[in-house]
Amino acid sequence: MPDTDGRFTEAELETARETDLPDLLTSLGYQVKRVGSYYTTKEMDSLRIKNRRTWFRYSENRGGDAISFLERFEGKSFPEAVEYLLDYHGGARFLRAPPPVPEKKEVPFALPPPNSDNRRVTAYLQKRCIAPQVIRDFIGAGLLYEDAKYHNCVFVGRNSAGKPVFAAKRGTYDLNGAAFRGGVPGSDKEVAFRLPCDSRQLRVFVFEAPIDLMSYCTLHRSVKSNAVALCCLYDGPLDTYLRENPHLRRIDLCLDADGPGRTAAERMKAKYTQKGYSVTVHTPARGKDWNEYLQHRQKSRDNER
Repeated sequence: MPDTDGRFTEAELETARETDLPDLLTSLGYQVKRVGSYYTTKEMDSLRIKNRRTWFRYSENRGGDAISFLERFEGKSFPEAVEYLLDYHGGARFLRAPPPVPEKKEVPFALPPPNSDNRRVTAYLQKRCIAPQVIRDFIGAGLLYEDAKYHNCVFVGRNSAGKPVFAAKRGTYDLNGAAFRGGVPGSDKEVAFRLPCDSRQLRVFVFEAPIDLMSYCTLHRSVKSNAVALCCLYDGPLDTYLRENPHLRRIDLCLDADGPGRTAAERMKAKYTQKGYSVTVHTPARGKDWNEYLQHRQKSRDNER
């Protein structure tokens, strides 16, 4: 957004735009970590910071500089964001102390209360062409249910002891072409969503989203274990799964076929090949992801009848 009222000089705006983002986010209380050539945060693992000056969040398909970050995630107006950054650089236009960084309190994890039945979730997933038996299997294993308040799909991630430590919500209806997606506060993003590991199997399948995992299970009914849905493109959950199951030797990357998915697959293949794993990249023959491919295949079969 331009400085339409002229209250800032070009030099001041340039100073604000060139703010070092990893340092700024750390000062704001975010847990910043480096992953390869970019930075991200524990709180927003789809966030990518490159060259320390620009950010992009894949889950929103938007990005920018330090000014736009404060506008989007800290609720500041454009003038407030610039003033804050000038203060941060020690170039405040007014003599005032920088606002204190609020202490972040750890939020305890708690699953949303379940609905009395799973009818809407089942109907929604069947509409997405997920096989009824796959849906029943996930519900029966305590990996999926319908929440009581909003009737969302709740995908439950369990640790190696079977304890729920993660949950991702997905709306069961689309509003203006986009369905609600959200995480449950306090979720362990190093675990995310996964199927139990069968020690007789030496491979693990890796997906971006739980619905893609369910779609693959519909396409390949033999897959009933040894799978991880990252719920983003951060590979921490895969690292956890491999660490907990050291017998695994093969990784099947089944990420989305779009640009970010392909880039992540290349990065992960290089990383885990170097660690000694046999890595194969699988992409759907058609569509952006495995559910789009599943729906296309089902539609083609229906048209042939």
